[in-house]
Amino acid sequence: MSYVFNPAPTVSVPVQGTADRFPVHRVYCVGRNYEEHAKEMGFTGREPPFFFLKPTDALVVVNAGETAAMPYPSLTKNLHHEIELVVAIGTGGKNIKAADAHKHIFGYAVGLDMTRRDLQNEMKKQGRPWCIGKAFDQSAPIGPITPLAAAGDIANAEISVQVNGQDRQRSNVSKLIWNIAETIEHLSAAWELQPGDLIYTGTPEGVAAVLTGDTMLGAVAGLEPIKVTITQGQE
Repeated sequence: MSYVFNPAPTVSVPVQGTADRFPVHRVYCVGRNYEEHAKEMGFTGREPPFFFLKPTDALVVVNAGETAAMPYPSLTKNLHHEIELVVAIGTGGKNIKAADAHKHIFGYAVGLDMTRRDLQNEMKKQGRPWCIGKAFDQSAPIGPITPLAAAGDIANAEISVQVNGQDRQRSNVSKLIWNIAETIEHLSAAWELQPGDLIYTGTPEGVAAVLTGDTMLGAVAGLEPIKVTITQGQE
């Protein structure tokens, strides 16, 4: 087979404790999936889950023990951090029942759903898609994937992000409005999940702006943390 140009290499994430890498298919994100975060964004209650996607090449892969660089993105003056537990799908399927969801999970990772909040808010006002606020280049830092069997009690794990050593977000995965299994059930009713899919499961309260020079340390108990520094961007 001949291509008109060389295809981009497969985006992949390291698997903790092995030399293997997890090839990424799609990146799904769940909106407003912690009650207190929903409230700080002006919403209340257990609304039906909703989803958006980020491009696979928006991932910033952070290797264990390293600090990744994320350039401050263009067009925004209000870049926000959103710490998230990421679910890595190892076995695909459609209309997966919540009771069977664990059979489809390969492992878990720590992720950041970086958001150009000013652009997202403007799109909301106009009733337009959020893509420019959510799906920009390098908007999805992620750490190594810990296989399911080694991840511990993820359903009750503490989740947090610090900026320059100070707490910004700190909560518990148990506070998800739609838990991991329920999220997989809803998501797989809309899309047929594939091996290599990543699901950013939502962020707790405390989202706030970061500036050039800030360093974020994201963590979920039992998983490899991630460290990301915001560097000078290019307009």
